[in-house]
Amino acid sequence: MKHKLLSAAAAIAIAAAGTMAHATELRLSHQWSNQDVRHKVAEIVANEVAAADVDLEIKIFGSKSLFKPREQYKPLSRGQLDMTVLPLSYAGGQQPAFNLTLMPGLVKNHDHAARLSASPFMEALEAKMADDDVMVLVHGYLAGGFVGKEKCITKPEDVVGLQTRAAGKAFEQMLAGAGASIASMASSEIYNAMQTGVLNAANTSSSSFVSYRIYEQAKCYTPAGDVALWFMYQPLLMNKSTFDGLTADQQAALRAGAAKAEAYYLEEAKKQDAASVAVFSEAGVEIAEMSPEDFAAWRAIAQDTSYKAFVEEVPDGQALLDMALAVE
Repeated sequence: MKHKLLSAAAAIAIAAAGTMAHATELRLSHQWSNQDVRHKVAEIVANEVAAADVDLEIKIFGSKSLFKPREQYKPLSRGQLDMTVLPLSYAGGQQPAFNLTLMPGLVKNHDHAARLSASPFMEALEAKMADDDVMVLVHGYLAGGFVGKEKCITKPEDVVGLQTRAAGKAFEQMLAGAGASIASMASSEIYNAMQTGVLNAANTSSSSFVSYRIYEQAKCYTPAGDVALWFMYQPLLMNKSTFDGLTADQQAALRAGAAKAEAYYLEEAKKQDAASVAVFSEAGVEIAEMSPEDFAAWRAIAQDTSYKAFVEEVPDGQALLDMALAVE
């Protein structure tokens, strides 16, 4: 009897091991805290996949615990990492075309960003990702604005002679073209630089303005509103071969989770801009608004600086830029 019981236990253990062997674990890396919208996007996909019960688990490694922020695209393309949420412009060294996803004046607002994500322009970028064995699961853009230590910044003339921090090379080129002096630094250093007088103005994302308490050093805030200069594409990416190796049910679960996450991402990105305005207003900071005319003036400078440099540096740069600009 005892022998039979042992045999039964062994059979159950073998069956359980067989089930475990079918469960696939995917590793997802990102640089943000678990309170960040980009972590929530990853979490929605992971939770939806778990609920679908298709023997697939997504393990999230946040707060740059697995890879450094700018070092995630290469391991993803090599299959050493399964998934990541990251600003695609971080991979501009591997694919210079990706620098177009952090270009001033290319995106007007969040709804325009969503249309760009569903356009031939994005298809062209996705083709370049496919060459690296990478695919997009969730599209998403985050917006940002300007702060001024002594005055409001809405139009190009407002930055003449100011020491300004910009987010990204293309923004530095545009601001320098408008007459600003450029100070390059991480967004985490803006507060001290404004406090010590090193900076008169800065440009970064809505969420960074709040999380780094820049409202304590600013007199005026120009947030992302009906029009905004600063938009950064930050998708959830996956290794394509890994995706192709999954079962049809697992792929369907990932796609369904991604669709839910993408809808959340768009709405939450809009909310973050509004939330930043509330925080700055409450701190007594003046709120300025960029007009469509201001936007057009900035874009004209960008065309002579950032856009021009991009076209000169990237072989098919003009065609990609034209595709992006064609999206209304």
